[in-house]
Amino acid sequence: MDFNWRSPLVTRVGILLATLIVFAFMMASTDRNYIALVALLGAIGFQLMQLMKVVESSNENMASFLDSIRFDDLSQSFKTDSTDPSIQKLHKELNEALAKMRITRREKDSEYQFFKNIVQHVAIGLLTFKRDGTIQIMNSAAKRLLRINKADRVEDLKDVSESLVETFLKLKTGGRELLRLKFGDETVQLSVFAIELTLRDEEVKLISMSNIQSELEEKEMEAWQNLVRVLTHEIMNSVTPISSLAGIVEEDLKHRIDRPTDTSLKKEDLEDMYLSLQTISKRSAGLIKFVKEFRNLTHIPKPKLAEVPVKELLDELALLHKKELADNGIAIVVEVTPPNLFILADKTMIEQVLINLIKNAIQAFDEHTEKRIELKAYANEKGRTVISVKDNGAGIDSEALEKIFIPFFSTKKTGSGIGLSLSKQIMRQHEGNITVKSTLGEGTEFLLRF
Repeated sequence: MDFNWRSPLVTRVGILLATLIVFAFMMASTDRNYIALVALLGAIGFQLMQLMKVVESSNENMASFLDSIRFDDLSQSFKTDSTDPSIQKLHKELNEALAKMRITRREKDSEYQFFKNIVQHVAIGLLTFKRDGTIQIMNSAAKRLLRINKADRVEDLKDVSESLVETFLKLKTGGRELLRLKFGDETVQLSVFAIELTLRDEEVKLISMSNIQSELEEKEMEAWQNLVRVLTHEIMNSVTPISSLAGIVEEDLKHRIDRPTDTSLKKEDLEDMYLSLQTISKRSAGLIKFVKEFRNLTHIPKPKLAEVPVKELLDELALLHKKELADNGIAIVVEVTPPNLFILADKTMIEQVLINLIKNAIQAFDEHTEKRIELKAYANEKGRTVISVKDNGAGIDSEALEKIFIPFFSTKKTGSGIGLSLSKQIMRQHEGNITVKSTLGEGTEFLLRF
């Protein structure tokens, strides 16, 4: 930096030196004027005070600047009435430095908010915690997956699942594990992945979670659909010619029976052959019908969505089954809260699901003195519409309950095992789901969530 001769500091020093020289000259003179000496001493003191103010002013500015940085207070600005160009330049440079710091901080704050929003709104559940178990970040997706609103420590998640906490703690970088969690009647399959990081010399573990239940169900259903396609193709290729041939032979034999003179076979033999072929024809037709029902699993149309009043829908279904319910001595109750509740759905397809569930409920009773079916609908805490079909029948054992939605599995001797599988697919087409809970001897409840 060039030396500035016009600086007030140079002027103050010059005046102070001149005053000291005059004071020294008068002190050395034999003819001293004490009043003048006192005046000069006052002038010297005054000049020293002014000089100190100039120096302290610069020091105070620097101290204030450093305090602003230390306490992260960048709102300060330096103003001065000084005519000293060097002080003006210092203030200008300090203000420019603070301005750049403010811009940098705003950019960092903006980036922080940006990444914070990404973390909070990303579909994958994210959770970070320190080595002592203190949770730093838990995004919205993680809270939804674990069905919690807040957790300060990893141990707080034991209320959700102890195995979940054990997995979080034991996983190392790159570790992955599948966890199955139960929330009431709903099952969630979590894929958990861990990464260990170091942040400011402190160990932090990042856990990512995603619900792969729907993907597993998709793959499972896809596998069954492929199996059904193969089975129906092979069976139809075999059964259709048999059915057609049996029908032709049946007609031919019927013609010969009507005119016994046209055949050398005895009538009794012809009648036996006729009955046999008739049986083959009926069984073949029944098998074709059976296969066509299975085909429904692989040919579900896209739903045509419209607003469907739930109370009107349930009342219609209760009326539809009125005679069958009365014949079996079963009471039915319809309850919708609020009464104007509606769903966005394909009415025909949802009717098919509900009819199947009501049929199952009718067949679920043993010898009960009070047989009862409840059709209820309500909005849950998330605002989703839920339709419940509940009976107080015999119930379903836990082993069968896990397989109840698998194609071809049935707890009934005459059941085809496709009704509930078809219902599950229809609900998936509506971006909803169907779940079941049952207790032996107490009854079963199916829940449709839209």
